[in-house]
Amino acid sequence: MAENILQHEVLTGFLYPFLLVFFIVFAVLEKTKIFGEDKKQINALTAFVIGLIFVAAIEPKIIVENLILFLIVAIVAMFVVLILWSFATGGGISMGDSKGLKWAIGIVIILAVVVALFLITGVWDTVIDTVFKSDWSSDFWTNVIFIVVIAAALALAIGKAKK
Repeated sequence: MAENILQHEVLTGFLYPFLLVFFIVFAVLEKTKIFGEDKKQINALTAFVIGLIFVAAIEPKIIVENLILFLIVAIVAMFVVLILWSFATGGGISMGDSKGLKWAIGIVIILAVVVALFLITGVWDTVIDTVFKSDWSSDFWTNVIFIVVIAAALALAIGKAKK
């Protein structure tokens, strides 16, 4: 498979993790002002050293690389949720007029994106087998239905008591 310059081992193994850690540490140091006001050089040098130490260690770098892959998928999934939310509600995220309907639409959108992610990644069959076909699943779902019925009854009783 063809490899371009941005996929070179030196960049993906050392430069990208170093830059990621450097910028995150620098931003945290700037925001928290641990070393005081207007200490950009000290913050940059500290972030530089922490970035170099991070790149020198193998295991933390591998863990962060795997977390970054998960983070990218999560960001794209949230972006899809927000796009679908804006299409369904006609704009912003405010819960204005019809609060119940917007909450229901939001829950349906989030569930649809989660199910789509499970289907795309091939985890759906494992989830279904674990949740519905295990030894403990019948007891679990009986308890869930029982708790939902009690919660609905309490919500109705509290709602009528407030009126």
